[in-house]
Amino acid sequence: MVLHHATWPEVEAYLKNSTGVVIPTGSTEQHGPTGLIGTDSITAETVALAMADITGALVGPTLSLSQAQFNLGFPGTVSLRPSTLIQVIIDYVQSLARHGFEHFYFLNGHGGNISPAHCAFQELYADQSLGLHRGAAVQCRLRSWWDFSEVNEIRQRLYGVAEGMHATPSELAITRHVLPAVSCVDNLPAPPLLSADFIKRHGGDNHEHAAAHRAQFPDGRVGSHSALGRPEHGAEIIAVAARAAARDYAAFLAGAEA
Repeated sequence: MVLHHATWPEVEAYLKNSTGVVIPTGSTEQHGPTGLIGTDSITAETVALAMADITGALVGPTLSLSQAQFNLGFPGTVSLRPSTLIQVIIDYVQSLARHGFEHFYFLNGHGGNISPAHCAFQELYADQSLGLHRGAAVQCRLRSWWDFSEVNEIRQRLYGVAEGMHATPSELAITRHVLPAVSCVDNLPAPPLLSADFIKRHGGDNHEHAAAHRAQFPDGRVGSHSALGRPEHGAEIIAVAARAAARDYAAFLAGAEA
């Protein structure tokens, strides 16, 4: 069930059986010379819809603007300040909480969302702790579609260290499967590979300002051999990620710890 395709009586009826909602969370930023600017939103929404087919979950509107300031050196990138994104998430959750939603499952496709989302969750929990929130307590969980061990096994099997960090073959494989008509031919050579130390230090898109980022990664790819991502890989990744996310969502609704 997709919120944008539902009527309010349908949402009211849904709430009689479930208080959970899945929120795809992406970004609008460059993904190398051959990757779609909407890649992070497309991947998150695709996996969210596939998991909803399994679970019957309601899927909310995709958050397609994010913290991506480090990519503003590339035309087409649209970035929110982290503080803006935090407030957007809070308002999104509180709007639906007012109607009775209690379990908010953020299905993420962009590393830059991780820190702001967790900050937003703590703001929401602080309101509850301070007695400023009325109604049932809300619970939030964020999972990136690549978090699941089954998905990482595929990524490592197919790409190894060539997966890199940005404009990855796995995410481009998904968009090439979902949107073949607008996908670009990719014959790019492999970019310089990243060290394990770099990946550790820059996890969650912990990058500096835009000019420095473009100087370091002039074509926009961050250690990712984008040409390796094939549409058939995307189909496999979507299916595996959706099943894993469906299990995690069910556990979340049942009160299992993250």
